[in-house]
Amino acid sequence: MRRDLADVRLADRVFAPHYAAPMPRILITTAELRSSGAMDSEVLASLPAGEMFEVLELAGNHAWGVAPAAGIVGYIPAAALADPQ
Repeated sequence: MRRDLADVRLADRVFAPHYAAPMPRILITTAELRSSGAMDSEVLASLPAGEMFEVLELAGNHAWGVAPAAGIVGYIPAAALADPQ
C-alpha cells in the first residue's frame, strides 16, 4: 500500500487521498515484482508470463499494482504488460 493511492476495493477499510480501480493485464514476459520502482529495490516475487497483474498506476516505465496469485503489491516494468484488450 502507498500513502497517496489505494485500491478502490479497500475504500471501506483504508483511507487514502486517491483510489484507483484495478486494470487487469496479462504479463507477456516474466517480471520481477519489486518493493519500489527502482531497479535495485528488493525483489518481492518473480511473476511468470501469462499471469494476471492488476495495475493501479502506470507511471513512466513502471506499473504499480497487485499480483493476485501471489497476494503481493509492488512494481513491475510496464513493458512486461500486454496491451489492454
